[in-house]
Amino acid sequence: MPHMNYPKSDWKLFRSKIADWQEAYMEKLCKAYADILSSGGSSAKRFWTVEERMNEDKKKVGVRVEMRRSRLLYNIVSLIQEGAIPLEELDGFSDELKRDAEARTNW
Repeated sequence: MPHMNYPKSDWKLFRSKIADWQEAYMEKLCKAYADILSSGGSSAKRFWTVEERMNEDKKKVGVRVEMRRSRLLYNIVSLIQEGAIPLEELDGFSDELKRDAEARTNW
């Protein structure tokens, strides 16, 4: 994704929100893991299913984010695509950033 020159206020707002967004997303993940672990079937199958899922999930921006201003749009689009945040969470960001994020999440 190209680096856009969004206002400094977008970067500040992102930095102020990312920890809460990640915490909420990881809470969803923990509930999903708990559901898998408490489902029926072999305990080994449940264990390895959760382990595989965790290995995939820990690579997502909703869990681990590269905090660079040049990655602002990429990070926001990734959070939306991962289901960590809805588009409505972008209230307060510049219209340009919201428009670009919405356009890229609809690809």
